[in-house]
Amino acid sequence: MWFKNLSLFRLVEPLPLTVEDLATQLEQRAFQPCPSHQPSTAGWTPPLGRKAHDQVHAVAGRWLVCLRTEEKVLPPIVVNQALAERIALIEDEQRRPVRRREKLDLRDQLIQELLPRALTRSRLSYAYLDLATGWLVVDSASPRGVEEITGTLRETLGSLPIAPPKVKQSTTAVMTSWLVEGAAPTGFVLGDICELREIGETGGIVRCRGQDLTGDEIRAHLDAGKQVTRLGLLWNERLAFVLDEALIVRRLQFLDVVRESLLETATDSPEAVFDAEFALMTGELALLLPRLLELFGGEI
Repeated sequence: MWFKNLSLFRLVEPLPLTVEDLATQLEQRAFQPCPSHQPSTAGWTPPLGRKAHDQVHAVAGRWLVCLRTEEKVLPPIVVNQALAERIALIEDEQRRPVRRREKLDLRDQLIQELLPRALTRSRLSYAYLDLATGWLVVDSASPRGVEEITGTLRETLGSLPIAPPKVKQSTTAVMTSWLVEGAAPTGFVLGDICELREIGETGGIVRCRGQDLTGDEIRAHLDAGKQVTRLGLLWNERLAFVLDEALIVRRLQFLDVVRESLLETATDSPEAVFDAEFALMTGELALLLPRLLELFGGEI
């Protein structure tokens, strides 16, 4: 159980929930297989897998939830080919052109006909709540993926008072200053990934990977006025990640020194391993997240 991306949200109001309350509400919207006529469906599923029963997995005061989404797979090329054949048949039999509005209606009709025969694919999305420190952490950097899980959680609970964290200083300005100075703050080390942008909507973008971020090439871009919008960092030799201007953490890696501590967990139980990994992961993030906010002057 290792998150790979972090979209961070602050609870702007207390959530008057116990873990039992949350589990009960999630159960009311438990995952159900996608009906034959429906393109997709989403519902909550036990984080420990299909053989488990608990909709919330609680470890050390942090609550893990899992959203399962199932979608019908209808490749556009299949739909377009069937549509072209139907349009050609109408034009040949009725000797008239098919207008744009009728084509759209035919397309919708075809999709409804094809859905029952379509293959399905499913995916799991994870998030955890830490009510003690006021965080909701979603394992996704995709706006669609984040909205999918937060939106479903909001609908399930009736409300979800969250907002992205706001910091006092400009993230781009601060990260740019680190590259200008050639060093990250105490506890952090510059990685080898960055994205630099020119100011303005039409400004150029430079993406670097496997690059010495203190080298002359990066310096030339900084001297030309580009600003850092994504930056690779290592923290305390324990975590590696790419931080972007919206405080989204991407490509998160828990390094060997962290994972090696799990070797002391001598167990053959998948559930116990899952618990240990989740506890270790959230414990590391509980230390990292406040530090990230401090780097940019703290929260507003």
